Amino acid sequence: MAVSAAQEAGALLRSRIRGPLNISPKGTSGDVVTSLDLAAEALIVGRLAAEFPDHRIVAEESGAHDRDSAWTWLVDPLDGTNNVAIGLPVYVVGIALCLNRRPVLGVIFDANTGETWSAVRGGGTRAPRPPCGPVRARRRRTPHGPVLGWTQGHAVGRSDSAAWALKLTLEQHAQRLLQLWAPLLCWVMLARGDIDGFVGYRPGAIDLPAGSLIAAEAGFSVVTLAGDPFDESVSDPAHRSFVAGHPGRIPELLRLVRAAEATQDGLRRLLGHRPALVQ
Repeated sequence: MAVSAAQEAGALLRSRIRGPLNISPKGTSGDVVTSLDLAAEALIVGRLAAEFPDHRIVAEESGAHDRDSAWTWLVDPLDGTNNVAIGLPVYVVGIALCLNRRPVLGVIFDANTGETWSAVRGGGTRAPRPPCGPVRARRRRTPHGPVLGWTQGHAVGRSDSAAWALKLTLEQHAQRLLQLWAPLLCWVMLARGDIDGFVGYRPGAIDLPAGSLIAAEAGFSVVTLAGDPFDESVSDPAHRSFVAGHPGRIPELLRLVRAAEATQDGLRRLLGHRPALVQ
């Protein structure tokens, strides 16, 4: 049912993506919301509420549809809104089901390719392409450094020295560092083997569980910046930062995190006393 709801929402997005978007500001960080977000969200929330009237639903735009339940649906109807707003068709639909705040089901639908990625806790990740079936993590050969994805939460400020240090260090050592403004798509790219790792700094809560479950069930490791097991149930954004990748790549990626920490003090001093050139 979650798969069909994501696919229907994706079809709606694709059919209207070239029409009027009715863009409005969202918050104070430069984020936006469009009429497409709202239409796709209404479709998914309506389907879920009708099928599971006793479940709680938390949606990106409308917030919590509260029920007293251990089951919670997380809905990101258009992950990549800022891309769509500038005419860049890079977006996906994401849905997760959590039991006691831990994801047990994750679905990501890419309307541009028509591909659906899904995972069930303990049941593996399903790939959309032939040979369709369970996904197995593989490690790419990267003679020129890894290709990495990066995401950060909307609340992360421009003067956050930890974010600056991480991004600069990753950029220095990676072949490419991608910031797609659609983190769920980065999770798909990791599961598909297109990128070698994915680093998140204080990411949003709505779009994280579906992606992390799909990666973990495919055999990729997801850990904290300290290298500890990642806890998907954490609600505090300060403790949601993560490193994800093939298990054999995690030590390399964590070394980059340590290197970033070594430069953070200098960046903090720079950002606290910035000359006009970088303001």
